[in-house]
Amino acid sequence: MAPESLESPPVPPPVGEERDAGVVTLTLDSPHNRNALSSALVAGVLDGVRRAGADPDVRAVVLTHTGGTFCAGADLTEAGADPATRTAQMVELLRAVVEAPVPVVGLIDGHVRAGGMGLIAACDVVIAGPRSTFALTEARLGLAPSIISLTVLPRLTSRAASRLFLSGEKVGPAEAAAYGLITETADDPAAAARPLLASFRLSSPQGLAETKKLTTAAVLDEFDRRADALAADSARLFASAEAREGMMAFLEKRPPSWAVVRG
Repeated sequence: MAPESLESPPVPPPVGEERDAGVVTLTLDSPHNRNALSSALVAGVLDGVRRAGADPDVRAVVLTHTGGTFCAGADLTEAGADPATRTAQMVELLRAVVEAPVPVVGLIDGHVRAGGMGLIAACDVVIAGPRSTFALTEARLGLAPSIISLTVLPRLTSRAASRLFLSGEKVGPAEAAAYGLITETADDPAAAARPLLASFRLSSPQGLAETKKLTTAAVLDEFDRRADALAADSARLFASAEAREGMMAFLEKRPPSWAVVRG
């Protein structure tokens, strides 16, 4: 009798891809870590966005997710990897979404945390369902939303930015829309997006690309001016003792050593 194979079953890709009449849908599908920004997931989204942008038949990209979480932020199980490489990957991903010559539409009906906030802020349009929640939790881990500030800050009012960046508190879709983080709320984001996608299908590739440049020029200028410094800041923070304590406390489901608890 032949011995049983000791090979592990193939691991499905963390990003699914579908095409339908000029629209490419990229689906974050990594349930084991709540669609955290692992190296594999970042690479999958980056590849999908770039291939869609290079295809003259594509008029829009939809970015969505499986499960109850759109993106949990950085994959803390990869915290031991080279911080500089991880931060460079994130800068590359966010810039690719902003630079894509077609509209990128986020369809969210789940939790969005930390780095996931940067990803939806890079989208041109975001429609969020009733189960959506949003939070910038970096300060609670001894970190800062350094890189994602490039896309998140231009979306928020000044007061909203101060509150969300510093508090780490969770807000729902109505607050996110009022703050400018998302475009609109809907009970069924996919249904709400259909008329929008139909309008993109009527536009020319040149018209979409050149018009999008007008809306993203200021953000890309900030990438040119500040991305390297912010990436260095992020890498430094990820390598710090305070951040290691924050990430370990999160994984161990305990308060970090610096938490001040009222008696």
